[in-house]
Amino acid sequence: MNKHMDRRHFLLSSASAAALAAGALPSGSAGAAVLETPDVDKLSIRVLVDSSYDLFFRSNKVNGVVIQPPPRAADFRRSLHNEWGLSLWLESQRAAEERTIMLDYGYSQNVLFNNMELLGVDPRKLDALVVSHGHYDHFGGLLGFLDKYRAMLQPGIKLYAGGEDNFCHRLNGAPGQFSDFGTLDRRELAARNISAVLADKPTVLVNHAFTTGQIKRRSIERVLPNTHVEFGMKNGAGCDVSQYLSADMAGKTVPDEHLHEHATCFNIKGKGLVVISSCGHVGIVNSVRQAQEVSGIEKVHAIVGGFHLGPAPKDYLSDVVAEIKKLKPDVLIPMHCSGLNFIQEARNQMPDNVLVTTTGSRITFGA
Repeated sequence: MNKHMDRRHFLLSSASAAALAAGALPSGSAGAAVLETPDVDKLSIRVLVDSSYDLFFRSNKVNGVVIQPPPRAADFRRSLHNEWGLSLWLESQRAAEERTIMLDYGYSQNVLFNNMELLGVDPRKLDALVVSHGHYDHFGGLLGFLDKYRAMLQPGIKLYAGGEDNFCHRLNGAPGQFSDFGTLDRRELAARNISAVLADKPTVLVNHAFTTGQIKRRSIERVLPNTHVEFGMKNGAGCDVSQYLSADMAGKTVPDEHLHEHATCFNIKGKGLVVISSCGHVGIVNSVRQAQEVSGIEKVHAIVGGFHLGPAPKDYLSDVVAEIKKLKPDVLIPMHCSGLNFIQEARNQMPDNVLVTTTGSRITFGA
């Protein structure tokens, strides 16, 4: 183990590391350890926000999965906007029953608003909100979204977060040179009449989807450098460390291990799992294996989203792609922080399985 990883494990302490390895979970949360996994006939993912837009993007089909370009704006002076962040609009169907989930909210509200309008999505259809983890490029547009659309959302709509760690304060940079990277503040959510559900255990969403709950670390993967996390509460915001770490971790600032990052998943009838990892800091292979374990479904139809492999060293990247290949997904769809290096390596090892996207594109699974 290198010095960087030694430091991470030391700072997280033996108590927290033991809890992590055992998959220890705080009490009083939603969900159950074993799911009765719902299935759907069809799933559509609309990419509301990602980091690039290809004007010449063409429809494609890989192993039964169809991707279509975004519609052209009626007003030629307007265009889809891009930024470092991710927001996905998930529409599923089982027989005549339809459900809509919004997963993450991009970095800024103006980009999100622009793209939602141009893509014609209707917030009134939303049945649930999900935030994948506590990084601002995934929740930055949330409060603005709620300010603009809360009145047309269902009165009791809930925001599903992966656990208490999602509400910790994040920092960019190295110790001594930190800059603020924001906090998902529950008081701001409550002020907008939104209740947060801690889905640190596997949780069924609106009877169509499920979240993985806390993801076990059991593959060759490691958390690559990203932010630092400040444990504890400060001025009414932050995370209650007593729920999931040893008490002596309160007030500590350590390299971020994203203890409660979770993935959002669907079981497509007759095809298998679609596992959506918005950033995958805890490892995309770990995320998929967790989905398999909690659902009892081995077949992986698609692995979708950000995999945080942009900063990966070449040898490590090659090894991770080899592990992904062992999962035998029909389709691999990288977005956001996956990195061009990942796409190149995935195409090298899995040439018949990679499908690229663009901001505004629509991906369809199932009938």
